[in-house]
Amino acid sequence: MPETMVHTREKNLTSQVKLAARIEPFDTFWEGPEDVEKGYTSFYQFYKHNYLKYLPENKAARILVISCGPGYFVDLAARHGYTNVTGIDSDPAKVAWATDRNLSCQVAEVFPFLEEAAEPFDVIFCEQELNHLTKDEIVMFLDLCWDRLAEEGTLIAHVLNGANPITGAEALAQNFDHFNTFTDYTLRQVLGYCGFDQVRVIPLNLYVFYKNPMNYVAMLAAGLLSLFFRFCFVLYGKKNKIFTKKIAAIGRKKSPKLRRGHGT
Repeated sequence: MPETMVHTREKNLTSQVKLAARIEPFDTFWEGPEDVEKGYTSFYQFYKHNYLKYLPENKAARILVISCGPGYFVDLAARHGYTNVTGIDSDPAKVAWATDRNLSCQVAEVFPFLEEAAEPFDVIFCEQELNHLTKDEIVMFLDLCWDRLAEEGTLIAHVLNGANPITGAEALAQNFDHFNTFTDYTLRQVLGYCGFDQVRVIPLNLYVFYKNPMNYVAMLAAGLLSLFFRFCFVLYGKKNKIFTKKIAAIGRKKSPKLRRGHGT
């Protein structure tokens, strides 16, 4: 079968999939504060501390932000000189906040958008979308991201950490449309399976508002808890080392694509 026919067949199959999330679709942003305007300050600090160092040096890199909501991550990239950033979100009301600030965001559903993208992206950023997908949908989504990245392109994926003994189970149970959580290992495992290389999992620091002295107290308490959790896990023969509430993976696209059944 010719390659073009195979591609068309896969595209049609993906487009026809009805995703499992019913109440909170995976391709829209759900983490924002009630005061949307204040989010441009708080999320800027969070993104700057946790993600900015992983963006390319090339300010003209093509960056896609999935589930951009009001454009918080797009705003960060624009403030730091990136000129070719696109945000997509399936909720027109959220995108309106972004377009009112002249941020490059548009209303779109993720699967059709990725399937129809004419040029590859250097970076694809997705925030907590994987928690709103079933396992089959996750593989389908990651495969599509891999296909739409340029060679040596980067995927940044942010998820809820199931290894945290306090928040892990609650993170799964708190939302009808949360189908999974991840650990350092399982996040590397699925990205490796979907062809990503050099996968690195990082803890995400929530306590980035350094003008507030309580953040230092919270950081100390969280650090002590992490040490305690690690000790407990070792007692049970487990190797988990990351216990932050949220974690993120940074993976690179390298060809040829090889399926692997374990972490990288």
